[in-house]
Amino acid sequence: MIEDTVAFRVLKAMKATQRTIGPALAELGLHPGQELLLSQLWREDGVTQAELITRLGVEPPTVSKALHRLERAGFVRRERTPGHGLTVHLTDDGRALQEPAEQAWRQADAELLRDLDDDDRAAFSAIIRRLTATELAG
Repeated sequence: MIEDTVAFRVLKAMKATQRTIGPALAELGLHPGQELLLSQLWREDGVTQAELITRLGVEPPTVSKALHRLERAGFVRRERTPGHGLTVHLTDDGRALQEPAEQAWRQADAELLRDLDDDDRAAFSAIIRRLTATELAG
């Protein structure tokens, strides 16, 4: 049965984390997924829109729409840079979102892993990292 597969269980766990992360992001004025785009800018500000598309592995219209919303909310600004095209920069308000957004993800981790002991948490984390290493590198 589908419900007996690891993939199904991982999907259920992901949906549970979304119930934690979603409301926390909404309080910050973010839609789910926008924090993933912002996280790229928290790591390296001033990257091109094309680079964000590559890093996130999503379609150009998805990034364009997210950037438009983030720009309208005052979290990012886009500017044309000679030789680089369109670059995306955080505003002070966008920078200020880093800690609360990351805290929402840490809280989701805590809730997801709350029934595991320290050894199981470490083992689970290591296994998930191995399973997603190729996906994240791509």
